[in-house]
Amino acid sequence: MHYLVDFDPVFLQLGPVKIHWYGISYLVAFIQFLILGKYRARQLGWKPEEVSDLLFYGAMGVILGGRIGWWLFYNDTLLMEDLTLIFRVWEGGMSFHGGLLGVIIAMWLWARKTGRRFLEVADFVAPLVPLGILAVRVGGNFVGGELWGRLTDSDWGMIFRYALPADLSGLPHETLEKLNQSGQLDAFLRHPSQLYEAFLEGLVTFVVLWIVASKTRKPGVVSGTFLLCYGLARFTVEFFRQPDANRGFIAFDWMTMGQLLSLPMILAGLALIAWGLKQTPRTNTS
Repeated sequence: MHYLVDFDPVFLQLGPVKIHWYGISYLVAFIQFLILGKYRARQLGWKPEEVSDLLFYGAMGVILGGRIGWWLFYNDTLLMEDLTLIFRVWEGGMSFHGGLLGVIIAMWLWARKTGRRFLEVADFVAPLVPLGILAVRVGGNFVGGELWGRLTDSDWGMIFRYALPADLSGLPHETLEKLNQSGQLDAFLRHPSQLYEAFLEGLVTFVVLWIVASKTRKPGVVSGTFLLCYGLARFTVEFFRQPDANRGFIAFDWMTMGQLLSLPMILAGLALIAWGLKQTPRTNTS
């Protein structure tokens, strides 16, 4: 029997207030940012209280950039028809690449406010991001049953309720479990691509960045490594992830929107690393 992914998207309900797993995943991401950020601040001579201020800027960049990016890259709804669409994060629908652009703008604004160099801020933030990605991929995408993978006959394939045909997806959980146990859902097995992304974009990228950050103080190298690692991880996993229904393959009958958006990240990462390795290492600032 294969695993049936069919979680309740609501983590906790208090009267009319619903707390979704999607929101919890972002909360976990922000908390780990604070913990690791204050640790890095002590290492690099930053003031620990700066981390909280930087997190506020970054959170706004993630939410606004992620939602606007999702609307631009993956959604066909006219934003002017419903401006609250940007803020309804709990419904899902966040573009990483849009969120990245939002964070870049937020870091630039924070750097101007504090008098720090942009790459100094970017290199500080980069190692704090991957574990947040891991949290959102698991708690938001996997538990939320969205962004599932392509069909597979692998032993680790899983069944996602919302990827099933309409006559099956509306059935009660108990009925789906019985069908699953009898093997009647095996034709709908899919790659758990959210977990692939959590591993590569999250855990592997975090380990690589933490090592690189501990070995070099040259500007741009850590940021470039993040762009390169995430871009490669996302480009790879897209071969196992189901293309968005309203986009499909957008080039060469195999390239997805996620891959197209990841290519500039890979190139920018390589260029930034090459440039940074030629620079003089930074000294501690406070």
